[in-house]
Amino acid sequence: MNLELAMLAASCALCLVQIVVASHASSLQRGYRWTASARDGEVPRLTGVAGRLERALRNFLETFPVFVAAVLVVHMLGREGELSAWGSVLYFVGRLAYVPLYAAGIPLVRSLAWNVALVGIVFLLIAAVWT
Repeated sequence: MNLELAMLAASCALCLVQIVVASHASSLQRGYRWTASARDGEVPRLTGVAGRLERALRNFLETFPVFVAAVLVVHMLGREGELSAWGSVLYFVGRLAYVPLYAAGIPLVRSLAWNVALVGIVFLLIAAVWT
């Protein structure tokens, strides 16, 4: 498996971890009875760490499909190289750093981590069309 696909697999694992962590944080705040219910009624907005973890997950899910597509395009076109390798690593490392930074409520550095991940996607897209 090449590095780009390995980073895609690692990002899939990160997604699953974020889903589980955000879900448990939500359950701790709302109660496990709510978690086991049909969840038909109005639910108050999550606050604190649980809210930040939910927003971090939502943010991950906004960028992840673009990352997946970019990695697959690079792979299908056989355009793997230094630029795409850097792109995939930057995306994964940026997203990995983003979660604890957001959960801890650390501004600015969290935005820097988000931008690192975005640059990673841009590198992959450039590799797909330019190398």
